[in-house]
Amino acid sequence: MNFELDPTLAADTLEFVSFELCDVRLMNDARFPWLILVPRRHAAVEILDLDRADQDFLWSEIRFAAGVLRAVYRPDKLNIGALGNQVAQLHVHVIARFHGDAAWPAPVWGSGPARRYEHERDKRLDELKAMLAETRPSVR
Repeated sequence: MNFELDPTLAADTLEFVSFELCDVRLMNDARFPWLILVPRRHAAVEILDLDRADQDFLWSEIRFAAGVLRAVYRPDKLNIGALGNQVAQLHVHVIARFHGDAAWPAPVWGSGPARRYEHERDKRLDELKAMLAETRPSVR
């Protein structure tokens, strides 16, 4: 079966880049540098639904995405999670957090309405793409 992105993820995120396993999307909330990794595997809900090779590769892509956020933004904390309570399709959040950000120290979820990207979207994407051009995720 073909991979299809969940409509809620499509509505809440911006297309960014594709890694070998995952589509990497930017959460459309300018308050936080926030990437969403979505493995292109049909019907995957939990990380455990992936075969062992894909599980290992997912972690390498998560490490890479987190490293990019760390290098570009120098956050105080990186939050990484695969909750899936509202969207069942397997996806992993990688969020750069800062003391004093809009939700600190609470989770980003439920911290108020998202502030959709406007003019700063291209700047954020360019910052991330510049770092991606310097480094590449590991290959199988």
